[in-house]
Amino acid sequence: MVLMSVDGMAFNKDPILVTKDLTKRFGGLVAINRVSITVERNSITLLMGPNGAGKTTFINVCTGVLKPDEGRVIFDNVDVTGWPPHKVYSLGFVRSFQIPQPFKSLTVLDNVVVAMKGYGEDPLSALIRRSWVKNEEENIEKAFRILKLVGLDKYWDLEAYRLGAGQLKMLEVARALASGAKLVALDEPIGGTDPRYSTYIFEQLSSIRKQVDVTFLIIEHRIDVALKYADKVYVMDRGRVIAEGKPEEVVKNPKVIEVYLG
Repeated sequence: MVLMSVDGMAFNKDPILVTKDLTKRFGGLVAINRVSITVERNSITLLMGPNGAGKTTFINVCTGVLKPDEGRVIFDNVDVTGWPPHKVYSLGFVRSFQIPQPFKSLTVLDNVVVAMKGYGEDPLSALIRRSWVKNEEENIEKAFRILKLVGLDKYWDLEAYRLGAGQLKMLEVARALASGAKLVALDEPIGGTDPRYSTYIFEQLSSIRKQVDVTFLIIEHRIDVALKYADKVYVMDRGRVIAEGKPEEVVKNPKVIEVYLG
């Protein structure tokens, strides 16, 4: 089955992220130890494990926030090992942090539009009014489509500071989509949100990936909510991957049960 992106482009199911023996040390502490994972394109992949397991460090190394000591990071068939964050971002690997940082004085719509690249940013194009006006109109249309995808279209003219915690999380997703993200890494997307809104967020993420060429790599402690939406799960403990597979397989893994239940 061929799906379509926001811009009408077809996409496939090839792996979008592959890590090979990724290792990061902080002095004598091995934070991530030979971690190898494969994230399929247009999937929801869950990365779980107790505090201190190395999950956030792993994401930081993949997105260039930290440089690995060993191993490789292959994103969309490009070796991005050791690249700075802005270069990884430019390829479409976007990291969303636990605390969303939108421009709170701007409206929801403006927050999405400013994440896009427009002709008006080019000094030469800015001199040609027809070019940047047409581009701005197209960006606004695209922004409304994205807001509808994430369930925020009704709040388009609301200042961002007036949104709830869960809505701010979805605004971060909208901004990632607006930037042209191919893979969005979400660090606890339901952390700090109303429990009643937690399921809604994962339902929205599941709906988005069915309509748009985007992949989600999610760190989440609320596995009771997240597991049923994941296509694949990796479990980390003390810097290593101790289990991987489909959600129903992973929860029965003795190593996982020991880590979570002691």
